[in-house]
Amino acid sequence: MAYQIMKDLCTACGDCEPVCPTDSIGPAKGVYAINTETCNECDGESDMPQCIDACMEDGCILPV
Repeated sequence: MAYQIMKDLCTACGDCEPVCPTDSIGPAKGVYAINTETCNECDGESDMPQCIDACMEDGCILPV
């Protein structure tokens, strides 16, 4: 399963992009988006997806 960024909650701060080990996060139409094809929930890298840990907005990054 992958994660998605809720565009109505994303503040476009960019804190999630540099912590993604698979480079699955990037800018998209003024906010950020996660490429669900390459997102692996940081499997093998961390116990928890790093984007969720970096995001300041509660509920902004959720499972697809």
